[in-house]
Amino acid sequence: MSKESLATLNTNTLIGHTDRRGRAWHYKSEFQGERPNHYPGAIPVADVRERLFNWRAAARPVAVERPATEAEATHRDAAGNPVRWVVDPRRRAIVREEDHEGTVFGVFSADYVPHQYGEWLLENVEHILDDDLSIASAGVLREGAVAWVEVSVPDALRTPEGVEFRPNLLATTTLDGTLATTYKRTVTDVVCDNTRNVALAERGPQAKFRHSRYEKLGLLSARQALEVVYTTADAFAAEVARLCAVPVSEAQWSGFLDVWVPATDPQSGEKLTGSRKAVVDRRRSELDDLYRTDERAAPWRGTAHAVVAAVNTHEHHVRALAPGANRLQSNMRKMVNGAFEELDVRAWRTLEGVLQGS
Repeated sequence: MSKESLATLNTNTLIGHTDRRGRAWHYKSEFQGERPNHYPGAIPVADVRERLFNWRAAARPVAVERPATEAEATHRDAAGNPVRWVVDPRRRAIVREEDHEGTVFGVFSADYVPHQYGEWLLENVEHILDDDLSIASAGVLREGAVAWVEVSVPDALRTPEGVEFRPNLLATTTLDGTLATTYKRTVTDVVCDNTRNVALAERGPQAKFRHSRYEKLGLLSARQALEVVYTTADAFAAEVARLCAVPVSEAQWSGFLDVWVPATDPQSGEKLTGSRKAVVDRRRSELDDLYRTDERAAPWRGTAHAVVAAVNTHEHHVRALAPGANRLQSNMRKMVNGAFEELDVRAWRTLEGVLQGS
């Protein structure tokens, strides 16, 4: 279950093109008041700015509590000793500018510069929006520490093999130091909102900007944005065609599961027992069910595309998370840092090894 409450997900995220794509899984009208966060068409830039990016981050001095004489003391510590606050010039705390008691996103060196969401995520994509590209989703989570804007095409594309998808341009950043400001291309399988790698042999193009005073914001051109989106579409369609052309027998699928979810201890080579065996059996059963019966993979059963789709879908929507983990945040982090791309590549290479050995 997400740490983000349903109220937060229904007010701090905006979901576009619902007349063509449907509602998000967390949709609850009772949490949205008079202003729904779902839009039948594109999300207006003004709404993203007003509803999500209507505040700025600020860098504040950090002070350290030091021993002091009675004359120097500004207060007393928990033990009653005289102490004083001493500012550390090498550190800055990142907070909301107008929030006097809010969350401290992080403490960084004096060179750290917070990338304002309105400038880095919105202004940098605003000028590329037209009939072909529009804002499909945007959000601010983790009490303001992470934000994104996703630009996409309104209508899904369809490959000759029957796979519907949307190419996207994702702009995202954080204020807690966990991620550089990133612009990258992604692909979403329409039936399940999985973000897929566009080429199993290499990473998709992306640009990253560190939170440093030496980094400067360079605006994307409309031509560059369209090129990113539509070359992504071509690459993904080619990937789907290639994977759908690779046959996978029942024995090969079983062999893939044996390698992907091994039933033996990697150190000793002994068969797993007890709770460890139960975890492996459950995961194997979940993958097999996706491969055979789920609409996100089953229509292409018997091909490499179904294998990769089953693995990707399992990681996005099914695989158990640690207690208290946030699936929405986890998926966003993996999408941006390339973990989903690496997963697709690893699944394909594992399958290649099984096919070559059979």
